Amino acid sequence: MTDPLSTGPAPSPTEPPQLLRALGAWETASIAIGIMIGTAIFLVPADVTAAVGSPSTALAVWTIGGVLSLFGALSFAEMAAMMPQAGGQYVYLREAYGPLTSFLCGWAFFLAAQGGGISVLAVGFAEYLGEFLPLMRWHQQCAAAASIVLFTIINYRGVKEGGRVQSLLTGIKVGAIVVLILLGFVLVRGTPAGHGTIHAPSGSGFLAAFGVALVGVLWAFEGWNTCTFAAGEVKNPQRDLPRALILGTIAVIGLYVALNLVYYRVLTVSEVAASKRVGADAAVRIFGHAGAQFVSLLIIVSTLGSLNGSILAAPRVYYAMAKDGQFFRWCAEIHPKYHTPHRALLVQCVWAVLLVVLGTYNELFTYVVFAAWIFYALTGYAVIILRRKLPELPRPYRVTGYPWVPIAFVLASVWFLVNTLFEKPAESGLGTLMVLVGVPVYLFWQRRGAVSK
Repeated sequence: MTDPLSTGPAPSPTEPPQLLRALGAWETASIAIGIMIGTAIFLVPADVTAAVGSPSTALAVWTIGGVLSLFGALSFAEMAAMMPQAGGQYVYLREAYGPLTSFLCGWAFFLAAQGGGISVLAVGFAEYLGEFLPLMRWHQQCAAAASIVLFTIINYRGVKEGGRVQSLLTGIKVGAIVVLILLGFVLVRGTPAGHGTIHAPSGSGFLAAFGVALVGVLWAFEGWNTCTFAAGEVKNPQRDLPRALILGTIAVIGLYVALNLVYYRVLTVSEVAASKRVGADAAVRIFGHAGAQFVSLLIIVSTLGSLNGSILAAPRVYYAMAKDGQFFRWCAEIHPKYHTPHRALLVQCVWAVLLVVLGTYNELFTYVVFAAWIFYALTGYAVIILRRKLPELPRPYRVTGYPWVPIAFVLASVWFLVNTLFEKPAESGLGTLMVLVGVPVYLFWQRRGAVSK
């Protein structure tokens, strides 16, 4: 295994360019927070309420989903502090299971989980932009593609520049959400949360409904792991990566629960359950008709924050793959002036824009979500494997509650997979097939003699 701190300060003129450790504590945390908080919290609470029928049960679902995500963050934090290298989750899988598993994870990331996810975010931004500007479909495609290109240029020119933009966008979105929460409690003096009822399931139906709701909540917390991809560029990774993962997830849990309390305070349960855009409907009750525009602007900023964070972090996985001979070798090159994996950034940009133009981003992203959770489960268990396999490595942070916390996260991931398999068998099967297609691709690299130990 390579030195975990090999991506250090700027090299001398005679040395090849390296990644720079330029991301501070807030910039690192803003990647995790900024990617987690996208559009889901403004939409998913309606589905959760419709499934379980009770505000108290819905809040329990959000809390449990947050705690399970926190268990994942705690597990990843130990490995991030132990091996603060570019690629993050890819590196942990490589060290625990070998190159095939790590390649399949990186393959899924490039093909859909990150590539498709970036396209979904860009199109979402363009659709909400259409509420302020008259945009035809091809205009929206152009706006989506332009946003991908713009943030790629920013991150091409330096991780510090990308980190500053991420900090700004995350700060704006968190500040706006806090304002929405505070004014929801101050300006609206209605009855307490929970007024109004809808039919709540019972018995076995309750467990099924709870499971459906929890799947949506876990989706809303997606992205807490992404800051590990840029671990090779964090100034003080042993300290800041665990803080970003753990405190960032806790902060998002607090914001999500508080926003749900506001929704139930200003809307009836039936209104929440029936809403297509519960965040906008709640804002209208708080601010009047201007509230809908406020939330639309908030969603635009929120989407851009998730988009920039993904564009910043994901190419570090492809860069790590290329260094291992599992991707195009030229993607392992670092820009001599900007010290970024510029070719990996450009490859990602071209692929994401192509998905936007072809309109296949949503299908790819939906299919691979199931497979992504396979790698969540494997990475969670990697904590236990690496404790035995690499006991000599220093661990600046050791996961709290070991081994029960990583075991609980693995069991939750397995439950998510089983539940999704039964609820969406076609999508789950296609997602798994897409990942397995990566096996012959891996063998292709191996035959070329490209896969290194």
